[in-house]
Amino acid sequence: MSDAPLHLVPVRSREAKDFVRTWHRHQPAGQIFAVGAADETGTLRAVAIVGRPVARHLDDGATLEVTRTATDGVRNRLLWEAL
Repeated sequence: MSDAPLHLVPVRSREAKDFVRTWHRHQPAGQIFAVGAADETGTLRAVAIVGRPVARHLDDGATLEVTRTATDGVRNRLLWEAL
């Protein structure tokens, strides 16, 4: 991979869960949406899964939190800026 920055891509729920299953041990309990980061060839390199807050007092119907992130180990200084 070149030094080209990663870019945000939409990720379906099933694709995000499959990515996490491949690169991480634990699945998050719930999911509202997911977003990914892809390289210049369109290969998915990372995902972030967003769901309801774990802490009950924060679950006010308007608050979300990132419940899981996973990468394939790509070294890219712009990875988390993309997510």
